Amino acid sequence: MSPNARPVALVTGASRRIGIGAAICRQLAADGFDIAFTHWTPYDKRMTWGSNPGEVDQLVTELEAAGAAVLATEADFENVMIPDQVFAAARDALGPVDALISVHCESVDSSILDTTVESWDRHYAVNARANWLLIKAFAEQFEGERGRIVAITSDHTAHNLPYGSSKGALDRIVIGAAGELRDSPT
Repeated sequence: MSPNARPVALVTGASRRIGIGAAICRQLAADGFDIAFTHWTPYDKRMTWGSNPGEVDQLVTELEAAGAAVLATEADFENVMIPDQVFAAARDALGPVDALISVHCESVDSSILDTTVESWDRHYAVNARANWLLIKAFAEQFEGERGRIVAITSDHTAHNLPYGSSKGALDRIVIGAAGELRDSPT
């Protein structure tokens, strides 16, 4: 647990008040956590649901009303530097992170025949590489304490090839981390 009176959770991908990430943030705040969360407005703007810029501020207000200290960070996980920057910002603002909940994703439907190389690379950068780097940053902060990692995945691959396969990679990353980190002295 962090030196604060409340443990700290980092939740990635909480940009919409009706989304899974926001629901997880609300429950964690109700359970006594301070919350650092990420959002990525350009992704939402590309999706059919669009983006409502006020939703992030509304979520911050809700979480603070539940007693949580809150840090909201715009994070483009396609950028290889962002996972370390997100962790540094969370630690600076709230203290060490006790739980990492990975909800963010790149999810653009395409199949074997119409997936572009650019889309494939973006899916793997956001859904696999960024999560590996987040887990690595999470593990590097510990000195004997224990933390928790939760990653939201699915196996939808038909006509959603880059999403499903990159989430499959995330599944393997989390399983590997569990095996490597469970008995780690750090």
